[in-house]
Amino acid sequence: MEKDIINGALPLEKAQSAKSLSVLSLAYMGDAVLEILSREYVISRSGKVKPGELVYETKKFITCEAQSDAVERIADILNDDEQDIFRRGRNAKTHFTPKHGDVIQYRRATGFEALMGYLYLSGNISRMKELFTAAYEIKDARETPTE
Repeated sequence: MEKDIINGALPLEKAQSAKSLSVLSLAYMGDAVLEILSREYVISRSGKVKPGELVYETKKFITCEAQSDAVERIADILNDDEQDIFRRGRNAKTHFTPKHGDVIQYRRATGFEALMGYLYLSGNISRMKELFTAAYEIKDARETPTE
């Protein structure tokens, strides 16, 4: 398994396609993907170096409120497949009560995370980054996190 990860191939990719995973598994992966993209962006652009300041800046991307607002900005540019993944994630039964935001925001955030997880596991990294950039209204293409 370690050899596969080192070579850039996740064992998951060999066993099943991203579309065959549960939407909550996609959201779980998407949560991590958004965390990484946000951290890369904050580190590359904020000029902050203290961990507390970095965490504060990153929260502008990863709270359910921020993700709910972000997905609203990209709704019109999602293709049919992406809309389907988002809708499935938004409608998934999570049995979780959000600490912040309301239930609608939390569900939309889950849909956004599912979409990002799907794109990542499908290997569609350029589209994932394109949507991240549009969702958070990052104006300068040079500001997009690196691959």
